[in-house]
Amino acid sequence: MPTSTRFTIWRPLATALAATAALLATFLAPATAQAQTAPRESQPVYSYEHAVREAVWVDTRLDGDGDGKSDRVAVDIVRPREPAQRGRKVPVIMDASPYYSCCGRGNESQLKTYDANGRVVQMPLFYDNYFVPRGYAFVGVDLAGTNRSDGCVDVGGRSDIQSAKAVVDWLNGRATAYTTRTGTQKTKADWTNGKTGMIGKSWDGTIANGVAATGVKGLKTIVPISAISTWYDYYFAQGAPLYDSGPDWLSDYVDSPDARAKCAAVQQKLVDQAPRTGDRTPLWTERDYVKDARKVKASVFLVHGMQDLNVRLQHVGPWWDALAKNGVQRKIWLSQTGHVDPFDFRRAQWVDTLHRWFDHELLGYDNGIDREPMADIERHPDQWVTSKSWPPRGTSATTLRPAQGTRPGVGTLGLSRARGTETFTDDPALSETDWAARIDTSTPDKAGFTTGTLTGDLRLSGASKVTVTATPTTSTAHLSAVLVDLGPDTIRDYAASGEGISTLADRTCWGLSTTGDSACFKETRAKTTAVDYTVVSRGWADLGTYADAGKGVPLTPGKAYTITLDLGATDHVVPAGHRLALIVAGTDKDLIDPPPTRPTLTIDLARTSARVPLVGGAAAFAHATKGARTAVPQEAGALDGVRAPRTAHRVPEGG
Repeated sequence: MPTSTRFTIWRPLATALAATAALLATFLAPATAQAQTAPRESQPVYSYEHAVREAVWVDTRLDGDGDGKSDRVAVDIVRPREPAQRGRKVPVIMDASPYYSCCGRGNESQLKTYDANGRVVQMPLFYDNYFVPRGYAFVGVDLAGTNRSDGCVDVGGRSDIQSAKAVVDWLNGRATAYTTRTGTQKTKADWTNGKTGMIGKSWDGTIANGVAATGVKGLKTIVPISAISTWYDYYFAQGAPLYDSGPDWLSDYVDSPDARAKCAAVQQKLVDQAPRTGDRTPLWTERDYVKDARKVKASVFLVHGMQDLNVRLQHVGPWWDALAKNGVQRKIWLSQTGHVDPFDFRRAQWVDTLHRWFDHELLGYDNGIDREPMADIERHPDQWVTSKSWPPRGTSATTLRPAQGTRPGVGTLGLSRARGTETFTDDPALSETDWAARIDTSTPDKAGFTTGTLTGDLRLSGASKVTVTATPTTSTAHLSAVLVDLGPDTIRDYAASGEGISTLADRTCWGLSTTGDSACFKETRAKTTAVDYTVVSRGWADLGTYADAGKGVPLTPGKAYTITLDLGATDHVVPAGHRLALIVAGTDKDLIDPPPTRPTLTIDLARTSARVPLVGGAAAFAHATKGARTAVPQEAGALDGVRAPRTAHRVPEGG
């Protein structure tokens, strides 16, 4: 069947043409007339076919590969030709990535392509196709050690961040660039006003976070999508390892052949300074951008999937809160997807919103986006709500306490302190979905606690903390804490291939195309599944880090230890007729690695609690549980339709 292709525009054609003509008129009108008719939206008035396509190599002032020469990073540029001819300077949208040659960008895994003269023909994704005709330059930076750049990949460290920061400096006249990788001819970015916005998904968005945390001048906004805010939390959860490998594996995954030949010392450092014990070392401190949030001057438009099991929600709460503390202008989208770009789960609204965001932040257009609700939240597949602020005003951490029920491991959850204990044995073969499916059944592998059936809606908004006092039978133990919405729903199938989306054959077009660089991309739709429960938030820890989150120690069997687990941020409504559950267990299969032993842990319920961010606080909980039925059924319903997370090692991009 032929592929259907259609060009997507934002308004009727006649209106669009009229708007374009009006904008052209403003370019040609006297200054007084321009002042009276300030534009509110950039229009595609420039030729994309005749755009300037060039490459420069920026001096990073580092020698990561140890060859005695300063590393230069490759910068491919696509910019409109006409503004420079008229003496006008343009702002820059920039994506700094390690994926331009090894792995690709977007769900079609696009790579950079070049002509015979080394000029870029295709930039992945739609950014250049859409924004260059609207008066922006698009810049694609190869991180040090990747594609056409010198140096070594150090996975979020100084080399990674300086790769991109040096380009922002060059765009603002503070760094040196050359017309070739090894030549001496310098070139200036005299075509830009220096105002730069960084964007990218996963590792790319992580670099945007890191560069913003340097406070570099000229970086006006960042749009981190599914991005890391501290690399320790990508590999460990309070000492519990999340993967069976470290940053050296990831570096080797994206290194260029030239970097592999030169970067053995960097690779060894990534091994030596990232021990699998989970201890925090100076390597992790260097890669913690949250601690430097006070330096951030750029605005932040953050996008994340609430079911992202690759770059998990622990990367959202601390970063968001630190930015808020420092008065950073912020906006956030939270979807039901896993590790997915908004272009693939809310395409039309995403392009429109991103367009207005960059127009406001980089062109200074007063289009009102800064006065719109701060948060967009996907409540059901393709059903979105907004929140004026996030978390909403009136949200407060409410202490919920577990209590023993009439059967072992099947307890209640409420506001009152309780006594007693619950005991479970770590079973690394089981996951959070196994525990939730049998929440109302006595099993030896978990302790579960539920409210009665709610009589009103209960909204969780933000990050939770679960404090557990546990006595282990062995010298090592891992803990998991999971919040679950118990009740039927249809959700995005985040654990399936596509992580909540299906890619279709039809294409839609977003911007202008040239030979070799199409602006048309495969459409998607939500991939959904019917479930009997939804995991809302989760967190993990090595109990050996009870006294120091940065260093684990052996446990004394038979001794009680108290530890607080940080759960990922979320925004979820548990509706009337459902129940809220807290599960405490050991290894969460495929999400943390198991300890070397299989401990049995006894939980002291009097010293165990959950601090949950509830809109309306304790009063809202009391209202939602007023008259709630406290008895629980003997058996749970059908298994969750979401399959267990994949076991393969995931790189931050995740496809």
